[in-house]
Amino acid sequence: MTKAFITGIAGTTLNAYEQAFIEAERPWGFILFKRNIETPEQVARLVTELKECAGRNDIAVLIDQEGGRVQRLGPPHWPAYPPGALFGKLYDLDRTFGLSAARLSTRLIAADLSELGITVDCLPLADVPVAGADAVIGNRAYGTEPGKVAAIARAVTDGLEQGGILPVLKHIPGHGRANADSHLRLPTVDTPLKELERTDFAAFRPLADLPMAMTAHVVFSALDPVHPATTSATIINQVIRGVIGFQGLLMSDDVSMNALSGSIAERTRAAFLAGCDMVLHCNGDLAEMREVAAETPELSGKALQRAGDALASRGAPQPFERALARAELEAMMSRVGTAGA
Repeated sequence: MTKAFITGIAGTTLNAYEQAFIEAERPWGFILFKRNIETPEQVARLVTELKECAGRNDIAVLIDQEGGRVQRLGPPHWPAYPPGALFGKLYDLDRTFGLSAARLSTRLIAADLSELGITVDCLPLADVPVAGADAVIGNRAYGTEPGKVAAIARAVTDGLEQGGILPVLKHIPGHGRANADSHLRLPTVDTPLKELERTDFAAFRPLADLPMAMTAHVVFSALDPVHPATTSATIINQVIRGVIGFQGLLMSDDVSMNALSGSIAERTRAAFLAGCDMVLHCNGDLAEMREVAAETPELSGKALQRAGDALASRGAPQPFERALARAELEAMMSRVGTAGA
């Protein structure tokens, strides 16, 4: 059986302790960061090693490859991709071009990932930023109007899926209003519920059919004044599963982030009790990884079904002229230059 967690690792190869941990605890997936990446050949070997150690070819291998400042694979071995805000700028000039650029960019990203054996990209974002919010989302966002954000997020999703890469919708039900970087401390949003439904939640609703989503470590005081979405049964049941209507695999954001309180074990328990199907732990600290694993159940019931459905939804890459697509994307993006990059 497989346990309901996704783990990082420390370096560019697996050490003996990590191998033993993976073989004993059987995580559902892995997530890669810059500390795990040197060259294309090394990353491909690492992914193969992870799959062999897990004993499963269908193991999920995740990465955050958005473009802009959130890009784990970068020059000189991989291209630099534009941040999401540039698609929004192009969309304002020409809606069709904006959507085409978003789709082309992620189709190219998907080709990069597919060559390495990576199967999941933590995209798209449907966060809707507001004036005065923390810059942690900033130019990663596609815009400030829910319909526009949802449209570009769908194009981003299409590009990934056409390249055989699974998307993860984030940060549900919205990180755009956060007054702090949740990597550092817990943000609280005091916006009334009706306004949240009209803006933040509205951007996620058209994307409710995506196979996977990642929670926001954000308190929405109108719904739950104490717990962030990740550990709030109220928000998960009433908003994520209810108002938004998302029925796919729900994973926590990284439980090692400082927004959450308590021990790693307590955070893991709280996420599962609230209704998360899967817990994500990213920093590669083996002691913390063991705490997560000890509190993680075997995948079963609805969570097992959702995980299986997510993996089954991944198709083979469609035919694609890579050089032509890159030239077309560069021509499109030249219309907005590098403003906002």
